[in-house]
Amino acid sequence: MNSKTEAIVLHSLKYGESRLIVDMFTREHGRLSFGVNIPKTGRAKIKKQYFQPLTLLSVDAEVRQQQDVQKLRDAAMLCPSSSLLTTPPKLAIALFVAEFLYHALKDEQRNPQLFDYVRSSIEWLDSREDRYANFHLVFLMHLSRFLGFFPNLSSRDEPGKDMYFDLRAATFCADTPTHHDYLMPEEAGRIALMMRMDYGTMHLFRLSRAERNRTLEIIETYYRLHLPALPELRSLPVLRELFD
Repeated sequence: MNSKTEAIVLHSLKYGESRLIVDMFTREHGRLSFGVNIPKTGRAKIKKQYFQPLTLLSVDAEVRQQQDVQKLRDAAMLCPSSSLLTTPPKLAIALFVAEFLYHALKDEQRNPQLFDYVRSSIEWLDSREDRYANFHLVFLMHLSRFLGFFPNLSSRDEPGKDMYFDLRAATFCADTPTHHDYLMPEEAGRIALMMRMDYGTMHLFRLSRAERNRTLEIIETYYRLHLPALPELRSLPVLRELFD
């Protein structure tokens, strides 16, 4: 079936002299892998630079759900990046987000709302000149809404009691959980804090590098409990050194 759809590049791997295997998250078909022939001439319509992490593309493909690798017929830049891959802090964030999504969306089916969220987030980051230090934290917390384990904030308020946060059940609780995957009351508030942030207001929440990294560690633990196959991410060490 021939299909035209919007796509977000997650990962590319060189295969032979002039071929790439490119993993993309598409709006119409979810996660797909494509075989891409890269002509050596500079006049070719499909160019290697199209397949950088988080590039937004419009693709024309022959999609057969039974096949592991789809045939890409044509591709064009949907929204050329102005700074995402040329500004070092943004590049570090982009590489982390792309690597994270590459693993988190491994079996993701068609989900236009999720696609639109990721696309709008990429465009927002690309357009910003400053005040984006907390982007990856906000992105990950709100991403959980689309993946089925959004924190239950309605359970937070119980008068007169300090609340724990059960990372497995994704909920606040007044009593200590019977397992070890929970946050003590002094850290449980980080979850509620993150859920109050959005891209427009996150610069108002000033975090030190240590606070930001601890919050990222909590979010990473949370995701690993709900996505057990999530591996160690190679882009994390660089991300942890950003933003004083």
